[in-house]
Amino acid sequence: MKLVRLGALNNEKPAVLIDGKYFDVSAFFQDFNEAFFEQGGLEKLADIVKNEILEEVSKPERIGSCVARPSKIICVGLNYADHAKETGAAIPTEPILFFKSTSALSGPYDDVIIPKNSVKTDWEVEFAIVIGKKASYVSEEQAYDYIAGYCLHNDISEREFQLERGGNWSKGKGCDTFAPLGPFLATKDEIQDVHNLNMWLDINGKRFQTSNTKQLIFNVAQIVSYISQFMTLLPGDVISTGTPHGVGLGLNPPVFLKPGDVMTLGMDGLGEQKQKAIAYTV
Repeated sequence: MKLVRLGALNNEKPAVLIDGKYFDVSAFFQDFNEAFFEQGGLEKLADIVKNEILEEVSKPERIGSCVARPSKIICVGLNYADHAKETGAAIPTEPILFFKSTSALSGPYDDVIIPKNSVKTDWEVEFAIVIGKKASYVSEEQAYDYIAGYCLHNDISEREFQLERGGNWSKGKGCDTFAPLGPFLATKDEIQDVHNLNMWLDINGKRFQTSNTKQLIFNVAQIVSYISQFMTLLPGDVISTGTPHGVGLGLNPPVFLKPGDVMTLGMDGLGEQKQKAIAYTV
């Protein structure tokens, strides 16, 4: 199944995408949130899709983040060797973890706001995992049992805030609109091989990032298991697995987003996103 959320910001309704058409399921579920996943929502939704007549949404006004605001968005840094190399960082021996604020969550086609006083806002196409049930001290062999599905994520990053302002990376990762997610959540059965998915990102029609999830340093099972040793993962939590080479910071000279720039990005089986960068205004 492909899960989507349709409607104005903070007023989205749950829906499913079937053969290119959207169908409203808000009569059955409040939202695709922690309670939905925790209470067996995926199984119930599959039964509803099979047996109920659903109302089609012919012209959605907006596609929101494919999951409602989760308890946490956890990111894995430097998880592609070529990206570590381009930023001058060492290859990690353990996953590097940081958080994006949940208030950064936005829709896959929403504008991305360049923060006030920012001059180094950057892009990062990433493969994201959505957790399906509470996970604590999970083994790698068990990891897939705790996954609800997968989605596309643009891990927008302000490099000065992230690297030059002291402290950890989170202050450059959690600005408003810095976590476009979707356009849909693909359940596990939709993706044949999570470690063989092509990904790409363009700026104004020029290709900057091209890679494949087979290049991940730490794979999906390792990531889920590793994180669960340090914190409890809750249903609906999002784990973003890292970006490949081709970010603005890694170019010579570096290139960063300016108002009017358009990002388009996509992954095999997970759809495409498109965002326009706009200046911060009061």
